[in-house]
Order: sequence, then structure tokens, then C-alpha cells
Amino acid sequence: MNLAHVHLLLNHIPVIGTLVGLLLLIVGMVMKSEELRKVSLGMFAILALLTLPVYFTGEPAGEVVEHLPGVTEEIIEEHEEAALTALIATLILGVISLGGLIYFRHLASLPGWLIKVSLILSIISMGLMGWTANLGGQIRHTEIRAGFKPPTSDEKVVEEIQKESESEKESKSEKEK
Repeated sequence: MNLAHVHLLLNHIPVIGTLVGLLLLIVGMVMKSEELRKVSLGMFAILALLTLPVYFTGEPAGEVVEHLPGVTEEIIEEHEEAALTALIATLILGVISLGGLIYFRHLASLPGWLIKVSLILSIISMGLMGWTANLGGQIRHTEIRAGFKPPTSDEKVVEEIQKESESEKESKSEKEK
């Protein structure tokens, strides 16, 4: 297992976790549940920490795949820049969430401004995480890149003929040996 594999295993945690935390916060606000609000803020604090290994395995993962066919330095750089922005947003959300939980622990309910700020930051963080994940997916999944056109049936036929021709050449060269 290399760091690209570790990065691919971990990168779903902050994306899905931020979405779950955001949904919990919204449900907590609608139901006026202080427990759900606190749980969501706790999740944001934990997710901020869990985002760090995802970010720091990204650069080594890029080095593993940068020379593979179809992978460009441009798309890796774009993903890295988005990842840094998403990391910063998630860390800010995590620090504010944890700080609010600690500072206001003696109150029966968290201040409304803290919940609203957390909601706004979690929406921003979720959007940045989603964008970063999309860019990361484009590194190896050319079919989700802008401007991708699936091959037409004519192109598929030509491709199949080329493959058959190549395998016939390989068979002949093996027989000659």
C-alpha cells in the first residue's frame, strides 16, 4: 500500500462527514435540539483533525500518479489548490465549533450566532470539499472532465480493429521466436 492508496481511502471521510454534520446541524436547528447542534459542532471539530491526513497524503499521492497516461500536472495542481482552500475552511469551521463548545459549555444552549456561523461555514466547507473531490476524481477519471465526449460507435470499431491487429502482430512475433 502506498500513500496514493491511503489518500484514496481517507479522502471520503471529510466530504461525507461534513455533509452528515451539516445535515445534523440543520435537523438540530429545525427540531430545536440542542443535543444535535452540539453533536454536529463536535463532528466538525473531529472532521477538521481527520482532514489533515487526507491533505498531507495528497502531495505524495500526486507524485505516484503524475506520470500515468492521461494525468496532467495542471489537473493535479488545480486539485492541490482546491484542497488547501477546503482544508483551511474546514479547520476554521473545526476551531470555531470546538471553541464554541468549550467556551459556552456552561450555558444551557449554544448562542444563535454560533449556530448560524457554523451553518454558513459548514455550507462553505461542504461546497469546497465537494469541488476538491470532483477535481481529484478528474485526475484519473477522464470521463468526468469538462469537454469529455464518449467515443462514437465508429471510433469504437476502429479501436477494436486496432486491438485485433496488435494482438495478431504479437501472436506472429511469438510464433517466430
